[in-house]
Amino acid sequence: MISNKFIFTLVLFAGFALPSFSQVADSLKVADPLKTDSVKVADTTIFNTIPQQDSILRIRNLDPYITLHVDSTLQYKLDINKDQSQYYWFLKNSPVGLQIDRNTGLLTFKADKAFFLSGRLKYDIDYKVDLGVQNLDDPKDRIDTSFTLLFFSTEIIPSKIKPAVNNIIYVDEGDSISFKVLCEDGNFPIQNITMTSNFPIKTMRTVTKCGDDFMWSPPFGFVKPTDPNKQREVIVNFVGATKFNVRDTATIRILVKENINYPQKVLEYHELVKTIQNYSNRLKATFMELDQKVKSTRGTRTSFDLTSAASSLGGTVFSSLPTDGQKTAGKILPSVGVAMVPVKESVAPVKPEQQNSATLVRNSIKRLDYMLQNNTLTGEKDPELLNKTQKLRDELKQIQAQLIEVPIVEFGDSPEELDKYFNNPKVAKKYRMKKS
Repeated sequence: MISNKFIFTLVLFAGFALPSFSQVADSLKVADPLKTDSVKVADTTIFNTIPQQDSILRIRNLDPYITLHVDSTLQYKLDINKDQSQYYWFLKNSPVGLQIDRNTGLLTFKADKAFFLSGRLKYDIDYKVDLGVQNLDDPKDRIDTSFTLLFFSTEIIPSKIKPAVNNIIYVDEGDSISFKVLCEDGNFPIQNITMTSNFPIKTMRTVTKCGDDFMWSPPFGFVKPTDPNKQREVIVNFVGATKFNVRDTATIRILVKENINYPQKVLEYHELVKTIQNYSNRLKATFMELDQKVKSTRGTRTSFDLTSAASSLGGTVFSSLPTDGQKTAGKILPSVGVAMVPVKESVAPVKPEQQNSATLVRNSIKRLDYMLQNNTLTGEKDPELLNKTQKLRDELKQIQAQLIEVPIVEFGDSPEELDKYFNNPKVAKKYRMKKS
């Protein structure tokens, strides 16, 4: 093992020994006069440091991010680390109005307000501009870089919502309306839109941003009977907000008018007509039954009247005969005719209520037929559909109220047979009004 003291002694010895060796070498070189200059030149080449030239092309004062106010002027002199006369400058993707002097590198721009009003330039948008410097003699000696240009304005231009319709819209129930909700952008565009209304409405599409479509169809029955002028006003508000929560509101008034649900109302009309026809057939069956009872009573009473008249006439005839027996028969026969009168009243009493009921039922049938003919629909969208339906409904209720004490029977015969009996001239003649 070598001790630390021995190592330290060696280091000290080396430190003191090396200078003495250098001095010997220098003295040897100087002792030779023929080689003294060359040795000195060699020493200078070896130990002196020569400064290196700046060979890499670069821009000394480029600002990577430039902001300009509207109506301001930019004059920015770019500088490189080499002779300016040997290079030229150029731009790529530059916004309108931005220029550079190809010889001097002077960057100029006047942010004219007309550029922004025409839409060729916009606020708060980063315009990335590509900048290049090229050596005129060496194609490889060039530099390509970029910087960002941003325009701002202290003038506040609010963004507004502009629906593509007037403020007031008229629509009928069952119809649909559709329009676009557009925006007029200012300094900061509207990012989201919220829709509110004074009545809960179910739209076909949701309006959440500029350019969305508002589509809505008022359902039938939306207008209530209590609404004035049979219309209801719906107020729809479109509230737009920017990223700084600056809001703008556009209001649309939608006047919904009451309308007829033609498919449903036509179906109700036909159902009512079917009910009236069925009720009319029942009345015809009731009339036939009443008329037959009246006819049977009338026939029985006519038979008694003929028999009574024949007895009276026979008594007169027999009284004029010569024999006593014939004369006796002539005295008895008139008494027989007189005795048949109470029998007639007992067997076939007069029932004027049946006659009156039959007449009333017949008149009701005629009225229903007339109302059906007079309130026939002219088409699937008859403008008088509701009025005609209401007239038929009222007439049916009125006739039912008049015949409330008349026992209505169910008809067993076919409607054709009932019509044939009802329209029989002999039957109609009995109930025809006679001229006084």
